[in-house]
Amino acid sequence: MRSDVRVAIIDNAIEPEAYKPVEHWSRWLAVPWQAFRAPEGCLPARPSDFSHYILTGSEASILDREAWVESEVGFVRETFAAGASILGSCYGHQLLAFALFGPAHIGRCPSPEVGWLPIRTLVASRLLGPVGVVFAFSHHFDEVRSLPAGCTVLARSEACSVQGFGIDGRNVWGLQMHPEIDVPSARAFMRDLAARGAKSGDLDLAALETEDRDTGLITRIVSQFIHFSS
Repeated sequence: MRSDVRVAIIDNAIEPEAYKPVEHWSRWLAVPWQAFRAPEGCLPARPSDFSHYILTGSEASILDREAWVESEVGFVRETFAAGASILGSCYGHQLLAFALFGPAHIGRCPSPEVGWLPIRTLVASRLLGPVGVVFAFSHHFDEVRSLPAGCTVLARSEACSVQGFGIDGRNVWGLQMHPEIDVPSARAFMRDLAARGAKSGDLDLAALETEDRDTGLITRIVSQFIHFSS
């Protein structure tokens, strides 16, 4: 196990008492980590303070960016330029694409994805494994699209053409799915959203009636992201 790893979890939750990305991610980390609340203007002082960065999901839309998002975008660019390892999930995946490639590479989903969906891995990759079909929890209304040269699209689903991407030659990845949210946590999250009258409520209730199929990708993802040495 590498001894030089320090992970920063950049928490993008708007209501962290309802959506708990730090709890979801930290349970899989067996290395030192620290969380920072981006919506409250809290980010690491310097990119070099941590070796690995996890950009979490959010209830916010990447298309409706408040001032705190612009600050995080600048920090992500600095972190990438400094050579750090970065993993973005859902909103964090979209934020990573926006920060590095610009607004042409994000947009509204033609069809939201909520629940445990089949995801086809398009190429064999260190992060997601061999070509095939995997299952993971998804919950999104926005997406990443049409990535530039220097990126490899790793996976897609029926409604989302970029379920995952990697930047060639770097330990930098974006995942539209939420592999870090296990089945009990996903069910509790969707029940709470429906009870709160969230815009996704009908979709959440429908997803709660479906089979919860989770391939368990999170173990591989964390291992390959955290312990990879270039």
